[in-house]
Amino acid sequence: MFGKRGTPGSDGSAPKTFGGGKVTDTASPTKAKAAKSAAASAADPAPQTQSSQKPISEEAKEKLDEVKINVFNDLMEAVDLSELCALTPEQVREEINDMVSEIISMRGLVLSLQEQQVVIQDICNDILGLGPLEPLLERDDIADLMVNGPNVTYIEVNGKMQKTNVKFRDQAQLMNICQRIVSAVGRRVDEASPICDARLADGSRVNVIAPPLAIDGTALTIRKFKKDKLTLEDFLKFGSITPELKKVLEVISAIRLNTLISGGTGSGKTTLLNCMTGHIDSAERIITCEDSAELQLQQPHVVRLETRPPNLEGKGEISMRDLVKNCLRMRPERIIVGEVRGPEAFDLLQAMNTGHDGSMGTIHANNPREALSRVENMIMMGGYNLPTKAMREQISGAVQVIVQAARLRDGSRKITHLTEVIGMEGDIVTLQDICVYQIEGEDSNGRLVGRHKFTGLRPSFWDKAKYYGQEQKLAEALQFAN
Repeated sequence: MFGKRGTPGSDGSAPKTFGGGKVTDTASPTKAKAAKSAAASAADPAPQTQSSQKPISEEAKEKLDEVKINVFNDLMEAVDLSELCALTPEQVREEINDMVSEIISMRGLVLSLQEQQVVIQDICNDILGLGPLEPLLERDDIADLMVNGPNVTYIEVNGKMQKTNVKFRDQAQLMNICQRIVSAVGRRVDEASPICDARLADGSRVNVIAPPLAIDGTALTIRKFKKDKLTLEDFLKFGSITPELKKVLEVISAIRLNTLISGGTGSGKTTLLNCMTGHIDSAERIITCEDSAELQLQQPHVVRLETRPPNLEGKGEISMRDLVKNCLRMRPERIIVGEVRGPEAFDLLQAMNTGHDGSMGTIHANNPREALSRVENMIMMGGYNLPTKAMREQISGAVQVIVQAARLRDGSRKITHLTEVIGMEGDIVTLQDICVYQIEGEDSNGRLVGRHKFTGLRPSFWDKAKYYGQEQKLAEALQFAN
């Protein structure tokens, strides 16, 4: 199949063995067929067989790690990379299965079917995927994956941190996997450029920080997306919102209110933004601007833009502000900024104030009032010497609704505030809460108990809801809630 497949022992000498085992004759058609059959079954194991197998002990895992290193090195000597690149991933996996089975047989390694399956799967993941991280990426219950050097890996499941037994062979393997991730989106990470933001093929956000900045080895963080795209209905099932609040959020998206989604790290801001965009009219032209493209809009007319870091000479950088300013020339109906974190806040406010109704963005803040203060600070970062009152008038005229998301101490995620911006009273921006989440205690399992309470105030966007024919839906939600 590959020109170098016969490398081990091809000079006529007896091939080197691991552990003193006898060399088997892989040229025998019957044995080759059996090896191929075993490899195929290892690549696609039956579910009932996998569930009935006993887990491999820690001692056996350590021995297998050594076997994997030796087999992997032999495979790298035997494989013809130029031919490998010409094949599809499925064909490459099949070839690797065959070759690893042959190497195991030629080296006389005594492995059970389960152990051979583990070796083949791990080597395939190492060559085609992200090595030891592949089994974690396959799980749909993991929200975050955090690698703190080659020997420590944590995951977040149901809002709680858990330490795993996933380890890398060494720092070099971890760094190679990071290089593979970032190079797929045209970026790089090394000693000269040790910090990098990237994304996986499914849009999951990736951050890499390498030595010498990361003292204990490369730190890799992956904010993992679920395979099935979430909707507001899923938020309802999770208990993050109530049916009435869900209707109000749907109305806010449909009637083109300028919205800021505020929250802390890991509170679900981007996920909520994705869900709210699901209720935008399919006829609207939407342009998204992000540092690493992770939004998954489901509308047909979407243009996705992504920032670009500078090259080695420090040139060629395209900032978020450049993207937002360019959006205004692309005939957008809505502009969505993945995360507002700098001077681009001023350009986004300008867009919101100049006919691009329904624009959205996320921002890091602990409550709605702080969110507006952060926007104000970001405008100052851009070097604008505007009077404070003029700046706040710009903000109050642009932002209409703030949705506050939070991750509570029990790991659950809730929408804690739905707040609208009313206007100005003197030099102060006036806010009005429509709905607030109130914590009432905790149950016997340590889970917080609370409820979403509507304030009973009539929203100032009632007339706009009537203009878009959504006043009946809004009235039903507010009336039932109260």
